[in-house]
Amino acid sequence: MNFSKLNGLYIITDDTLTPPHTIIEQVEKALLGGAKIVQLRDKQSSDEAIRKKALELQNLCEKYNAVFVLNDKVELAIELNLSGLHIGKSDYHRIEEIRKNFSGYLGVSCYGDMSFAKEMQELGVDYVAFGSFFTSPTKPNSNVVDLEVLTKAHKELDIPVCAIGGLNRDNIADVMQHKPDMIALISDIWKSENIQNRAQFFVSQYEEQR
Repeated sequence: MNFSKLNGLYIITDDTLTPPHTIIEQVEKALLGGAKIVQLRDKQSSDEAIRKKALELQNLCEKYNAVFVLNDKVELAIELNLSGLHIGKSDYHRIEEIRKNFSGYLGVSCYGDMSFAKEMQELGVDYVAFGSFFTSPTKPNSNVVDLEVLTKAHKELDIPVCAIGGLNRDNIADVMQHKPDMIALISDIWKSENIQNRAQFFVSQYEEQR
């Protein structure tokens, strides 16, 4: 697997902040601002609606040479031959089966657990995500993880590492000191009055400190 695309600004959609009637326009603005990975995280729509949205977003990402990732919907990702899939706790037990059947980029949420991240690496995932590092507006009940896990992961893992959870303009410099390969943003991108400019800000912060 070519890991070179798994770096930079990773944006994640939100049921409230990127509603169906504006999601494509919002994501395109973030891509124009330099986002490299786009995850569709849709917990509300029907599978049919997610299928349609996923194909639209995959096509849009291809136009900008970005990676499209679908959250959780394993069967859809396999069926549609999407470029990426991200899974959480509910699908951990299926990881080997998923890896056999899904040929795109496979990412896993590891929260703050390095030993689990190493196990996932052994099983063939392409990247791991750690967090939340700060209180997150989209996941207010998440446990807060020490940023040092990013430094440890950078040294001990051979696959790319993503930082997620409460990242914003005020703390991004602290996060980047720990050299994550990807920085995942939700609220601070979508709540901006100028999504393209906000994306450019995070890209410049990433590039300055990598």
